[in-house]
Amino acid sequence: MKKIFTKIAFAIIGFSGVATAQQDPQFTQWMHNKLIYNPGYAGTSGGICGVAQFRQQWVSFEGAPQSIAIAGDMRLQGLPIGVGLNIINDKIGPMNTLFLRAAGSWNKRLGLGTLGVGLDVGILQKKISDTWITPETGKIDPRIPGAYDLQNNPELNKISYDLGFGAFYQIPGTFYVGLSSTHLPAQSIRQNTDISFKLSRHYYGMAGYTFMINKWNKLTPNVLVKTDVSGTAIDANLTYMWSDMIWVGGTFRAGDAGAALIGYQNTTAKGLTYKIGYSYDFTLSKIKGYSSGTHEIIAGFCLTPKVKKLTSYSDPRFLN
Repeated sequence: MKKIFTKIAFAIIGFSGVATAQQDPQFTQWMHNKLIYNPGYAGTSGGICGVAQFRQQWVSFEGAPQSIAIAGDMRLQGLPIGVGLNIINDKIGPMNTLFLRAAGSWNKRLGLGTLGVGLDVGILQKKISDTWITPETGKIDPRIPGAYDLQNNPELNKISYDLGFGAFYQIPGTFYVGLSSTHLPAQSIRQNTDISFKLSRHYYGMAGYTFMINKWNKLTPNVLVKTDVSGTAIDANLTYMWSDMIWVGGTFRAGDAGAALIGYQNTTAKGLTYKIGYSYDFTLSKIKGYSSGTHEIIAGFCLTPKVKKLTSYSDPRFLN
């Protein structure tokens, strides 16, 4: 198992000279936390909103990915500007990545919805421990942290700047579409001349549409396309909502996993919507014999000023 994990770590970590894969953390319930992918989302819901996510991937797999994401956004009163903040911590094996980004978005009323065009600016801290398993005994690579074969390469621990861009349009409760990119500078983070980490520019496209079957039932297909050019992944989701309170759904990620989702939301008399959701990923890749699946939990809230009276079956904040 350790040898298998080491090979996966090499593919994900992305040292200079080593083949790279997508480096941003992955979430199954991404539709509840769009700000971490697209700064243009900030303020477009018109409310004060926050979401927290925890994901434990590949349970029982030593050194498996573990991710936490916290995000919040709001529109500035009297201004066509949305602001937001997101914090993400992602661990896999010897590597730990911390993202801290502030978002700003220009909001424009367009048709029935709102268009947001924004930037996020922040820092990215990359740590790679020198205490991990090397892939082959007797092999020395000065670009990889570790103490082996009489060689001691120090761990990587550096902070760098980060920049992203995005455009997002939504009609709350009906439709949304967004395009964005993270890590625009695509710089190399260097500890010294030998050990470095190459950041890849990532691109995201997302969309969703809610079909009103009747006043009690909704059906929402969602899709997320993720690519760093060298690799592409697509999350296709279908969510059913009953009475604007309970949702169930399924997600399929080709070659990786299928997932089941369930959640609950409600709105108080003062207009505060709160929600909690859970998803379980069934591993479909070659490591399924070593993994007991993936658990993910989300919790969020949204406080939206009342513009018009809402019925008990019409909540514009679901899946915003």
